[in-house]
Amino acid sequence: MSLVMPRRPATTGRSKATSASSSAPAGSSKRFVLYSALVSFFLISLDGSAINVSLPAISKDIGGGMSGLQWVIDGYTLTFAAFMLSAGVFSDRLGAKRVYAIGLAGFSVASAVCFLAPDLNALIAARMAQGLAAALMLPTSLALIRQAYEDQAERARAIAIWTAVGGVAIALGPVIGGAVTSATGWRMIFLLNVPIGLLGLALLARIARSPRRPAPIDIPSQLTFLLALVSVTQAVITMGHAGFTYPVPQLLLLSALAFGVFFTLQARRAQPMVPPKILRSRPALVTIAAGFAVNAVFYGMVFALGLYFQQVNGYSPVLAGAVFLPMCAVDPLGNIVVMKLEARFGARVLLVWGQLLMALGAGLMLLVDGSTPAWLTALLLLPLGFGAGLAVPPLTSTLLGGVPSEIAATSAAVLNTCRQVGSCFAIALLGGLVSKQAGFLDGLRTGVLTGVAILSATAAITFVFLRRTPAPATTPVLTDQTQAKAVNRDNLGLAS
Repeated sequence: MSLVMPRRPATTGRSKATSASSSAPAGSSKRFVLYSALVSFFLISLDGSAINVSLPAISKDIGGGMSGLQWVIDGYTLTFAAFMLSAGVFSDRLGAKRVYAIGLAGFSVASAVCFLAPDLNALIAARMAQGLAAALMLPTSLALIRQAYEDQAERARAIAIWTAVGGVAIALGPVIGGAVTSATGWRMIFLLNVPIGLLGLALLARIARSPRRPAPIDIPSQLTFLLALVSVTQAVITMGHAGFTYPVPQLLLLSALAFGVFFTLQARRAQPMVPPKILRSRPALVTIAAGFAVNAVFYGMVFALGLYFQQVNGYSPVLAGAVFLPMCAVDPLGNIVVMKLEARFGARVLLVWGQLLMALGAGLMLLVDGSTPAWLTALLLLPLGFGAGLAVPPLTSTLLGGVPSEIAATSAAVLNTCRQVGSCFAIALLGGLVSKQAGFLDGLRTGVLTGVAILSATAAITFVFLRRTPAPATTPVLTDQTQAKAVNRDNLGLAS
């Protein structure tokens, strides 16, 4: 259902006219499409990476314990993950341009609410609205690029620029977040999003309308999926602080029931959000597990270390952000290495080595304590960033090599959703570990050992159960592969 589009657009006169008007945009219109898409990805990537170093300042200003800080991050990531599966269908029904405009405007408004938030609950609610808006923006920005750039070579260059801008935003996010927090306070991080969002909307006004296509909206499945994710995340957060006590069992039961209803609904849908072919594909299952682990360790470490540097080591927000800069900067370098080596060695080899390097980088954090210089910590984090850059692109190419081309877009959405869920669970677990009375450092080391074990396990699963997947031979699949690689070049954030 979700991102699977009918092969033919609606045959009404209006749809034909719209399709024709947007099928061959002028060169200037193409540039406006790209510039506007860059704005959205920059916003999502920057916001996701900048906020981590501002958590202690948020707690000091408006209160809230560790569980509240966890929800500042997880509230955004959960809604981003949950609504990613349905973003494509809204783009089909309303047109990519309109949905993108709704997402960009919504992100700007939600950012303004974050800036004005009087308390932690209001901030968490606004962060969840940001996540929903980001889920609308990310896939539709790529859809606009695909509509504007008909030539495959031009489209590849546009997506490469789109990806590079996201990488720059991720790398600069902690430094910018730390500098802004130190200079003007954490609220200004969110206020900066507003003029950038308005710029994106101004650029969008110069773009032609997008075609619409009939697509069913599965609201019951979407709501049950969101309920399941929120329930299990709250259960993990509560269990980390209070143990297996009320309301943890009740939340886990509610989550299990919601997941049961979700998959029951999926089995009855002609176009399910999660096609059964994905669950029957070995490459899909392996890459989903690996993607979950990669995001869990990377963003879990960023969350925990951002707090550790400031609350234990006494670093300023600027210095805490600067420690992450080398790690984030070598992430795109791993992407470049993959482009050169994947055809020679295959995706499996690079995916295994990427996970092992990440496990090494995380394990090196066991050597860090209160006396470790900031520059040395930054160097020890380099394998974590480079390994992530090495592992992420093969995730998508392997996935798309193991599923039918007609569900390629949906499969990429499922993978991206599971990666975001991995981030949520890691933050939920690590927040509980580092807030234990035994001490922050002991909890951090327990989390590090858990992350190393998970990545080692998924690397072994990848090596044993994943065969070398040949490169797709047809142009349409290559196009989908290129786009999905860009979608899964995380941000995110991606998104955070």
